[in-house]
Order: sequence, then structure tokens, then C-alpha cells
Amino acid sequence: MGFAMTLFLDSNVLIYLIEGDSALVSQVQHSIQKLLASHSKAIIAVSALTLLECRVAPMRNRDTSLLQLYNDFFSTDSLHIVDLSRNVLEIATIIRANFGVKTPDAIQAACCLSLESEHLFLTEDRAFSKIEQLQVCKVLTQG
Repeated sequence: MGFAMTLFLDSNVLIYLIEGDSALVSQVQHSIQKLLASHSKAIIAVSALTLLECRVAPMRNRDTSLLQLYNDFFSTDSLHIVDLSRNVLEIATIIRANFGVKTPDAIQAACCLSLESEHLFLTEDRAFSKIEQLQVCKVLTQG
């Protein structure tokens, strides 16, 4: 299903948003709010892999309050979570083969690209800039 505009959050952006110090959280929030303001019909999306990546450390450390913050975020009605379907894995395979990125990064990119919408892939990971089809947007370097 395509959307008018997708703001796709890489796991690192969500971790900054939930676990960062107040300055980092503020900067990420400001960047996302600015993007939402300029794309009024945008949706926010993450991959099912992000659900795993963000919740492992709080579970391992038995940090129930941090885990609850993530659970609350992932339960937001307006959030679109992209499942790891066969189609996503096919796209990820092509990305991994053609661009040499790590498997989790290929899966993240494939989840975003599988939505078949105009998108901004919000990340601080430079590896994603290798993937030609991905419209990468750094949240910590926006003005």
C-alpha cells in the first residue's frame, strides 16, 4: 500500500528519540516535526526489525520503564509497522547483493522501499547513502 509521503525511522533515530539526552531528543523531535509540517499527509513508519532492535537491550537489562516507552511508541495508532514479508526479504536480498550493506540495513531499506511511496529515510547511519533508491535524510544535521 502506497502513502503520499512516508517518514521512515531507522532504529538509531528511534533510539535517539527515546533514550537520548534532552538535547538529542529535542533535536530529533524538531527535525521530525519540521518534516511533518512540510508534508502534511505524511505517515511515520518503522520496520518490524526496529521493534526487535529497540526492545532487546531493555529486555536484557530488565529495564521495564524503558521497555514500556518503546511498547507505547510501537502501539501508537498512527504508526505504520512494515512486516518482514517475502517481498521485503526479496528487496533486501537485491539491496545486500548490489550495495554490500549489512543484512539488518538491507532489511530496513527494503521495508521502506516496499511501501512504494515517496519517502524520507531518517537515519544517522552513512551506510544507507550507498542505496541509490533510498532518499536518506539525516535528522541531526537539519537546519
